[in-house]
Amino acid sequence: MTAESMLSRRSVVVHEDDVAMTHGANAAFAELSAIGTCSAGSVMVPCPWFPEAAEMAATNGTLDVGVHLTLTSEKKPYRWRPLTAPPRSAGLTDDLGYFWTDVPSVRRNAVPEAVETELRAQIDAALAAGIDVTHLDAHMGAVNMPEFVDIYLRLGRNYKVPILLVRDIVRFYPTQYSEPLVMERYNAAVSEARAYGFPIWESISETPWHRESDAETTYQEIFRSVPYGLSFFAFHFNTPGDFELVEPEYARIRTEEYALFKTPKISEWLREYGLETVGFRDIRSSLRSQWADRDVN
Repeated sequence: MTAESMLSRRSVVVHEDDVAMTHGANAAFAELSAIGTCSAGSVMVPCPWFPEAAEMAATNGTLDVGVHLTLTSEKKPYRWRPLTAPPRSAGLTDDLGYFWTDVPSVRRNAVPEAVETELRAQIDAALAAGIDVTHLDAHMGAVNMPEFVDIYLRLGRNYKVPILLVRDIVRFYPTQYSEPLVMERYNAAVSEARAYGFPIWESISETPWHRESDAETTYQEIFRSVPYGLSFFAFHFNTPGDFELVEPEYARIRTEEYALFKTPKISEWLREYGLETVGFRDIRSSLRSQWADRDVN
């Protein structure tokens, strides 16, 4: 499936972010992938439940799994640290040695060379654990930020996998976590990525953390509003039982999202609104084939 063919359709990746953050995220990803309402997901390698997620992915070749590149640890008191044990001078960690809790702190403090070293360690750890890495995306959008987007693009090229770059970052959900952006560097990266054949995403819809209506009404509107081109649903499915301890305020958003995606409503909306679900494995295959034909390294 080529990027050109997806642009003429309403194509969407139904994605689970935060796989490996909890056991419940892993269980939800496996279950919803099996029934076809989740088309891909990405693992947070530094998180405590990564070994379980890696074993799942290594033993189940049907799972479409990428790396959720992680530079933040936003839950309290549930935290995680860099794989590379960087010194404080690298700017990746707070006073306790954990990743920063927010994206602005990463942008202000993190040394790009240390960022790249850490992110390569995360990808390499996923590969070493037997995961057939299909794509890269960014936890809280940190590596999409202009300070690091060149690293992100380089990782996609080096590992020969698609990355999640949206055409207009102002419409990209992680900007809510960030300080004002310098658009020129990001826009240049998008142009460069496009020239290399990477698909560029038309829109991204995140889990509606502050929804005011019931889950069914809210998510139906998300499906209805998908534009032509390639869109991405950054959802956060979680089975009940553990996230209630991690983040009591928002646990129900994740568990209700999971419950809804177990129902026939999802396939009904896909048909009703003419949406085609896609995964990253097919996008990766198309990208690598294109690069081989063009002799791109």
